Amino acid sequence: MQFHLDGKLVPEDEATVSVRDRGFAYGDGAFETLRAYGGTVLAWDAHADRLERTVAALGFAEAIPPREDLHERVHETLDANDLSDAYLKLSITRGVQPGKLTPAERVDPTIVVQVSPLPRGGLDGQDVWDEPASVQTVATRPVPDASIPADAKTHNYLDGILARLELRRRGGHRADEALMRDAGGHVVEGATSNLFFVDDGVLKTPSTDLPLLPGVTRSIVLQLADEEGLPVEAGRYTVGDVHGADEAFLTNTTWELRPVESLDDTPIGDGPMTALLARLYDQRVEHLCY
Repeated sequence: MQFHLDGKLVPEDEATVSVRDRGFAYGDGAFETLRAYGGTVLAWDAHADRLERTVAALGFAEAIPPREDLHERVHETLDANDLSDAYLKLSITRGVQPGKLTPAERVDPTIVVQVSPLPRGGLDGQDVWDEPASVQTVATRPVPDASIPADAKTHNYLDGILARLELRRRGGHRADEALMRDAGGHVVEGATSNLFFVDDGVLKTPSTDLPLLPGVTRSIVLQLADEEGLPVEAGRYTVGDVHGADEAFLTNTTWELRPVESLDDTPIGDGPMTALLARLYDQRVEHLCY
């Protein structure tokens, strides 16, 4: 594989960064997970918007290249690996600096594009997941928004990592995803996903006033639901609310829409609204990318 590192395509085993890179040393960086369908990156502008918001929150927005330059690097990486349907990760760190916590004013960012093949999406595609998700609630709490802005997609994913490790320590039945709650006990999001559930014909999802990262796929699903005239509610919900749901599904860039088979061993499953939104999502991918 060929990866893009600081403006050049290099073999994967040569795509390395300095031990003094602040992304490695402090998690001082931003990233976006992208999905390419037929050579087109889905929702590029939405991803670029969030990337720019994240580096602005980290205080080095003025040091990164224009989004058109980053878009070109993504496509150069796809072309170099002869891939049209793929997973990509675009990472930007504050770069190499002396080993001090306080960042230097001058920033020379490290920019990396990684790529891996994924199956074709759209109407003729196939899911990247094998079966609906088994989900377990965990004691691990998401980082409060007052500590790290929840809508910034930074290299700091320790809360999600700890949530997944909590699942591993439990042993027994292996869950696919950990569902986290805030300090008040409200469901927030999965370790790497957003949550939707259907209750009495209403599509519900945790509100963005909770410490969650509003995903790009989440936004597309909400747009599709609005266009279809489906009743939608964003609010604060308990685990019990989700246990009693008629349907539930998770969203992220790679999974797209993944039905929830069970939460805490309570069966939920998919249903007509999940199936409708998944079909509309496939149609949107087909329309925009193929």
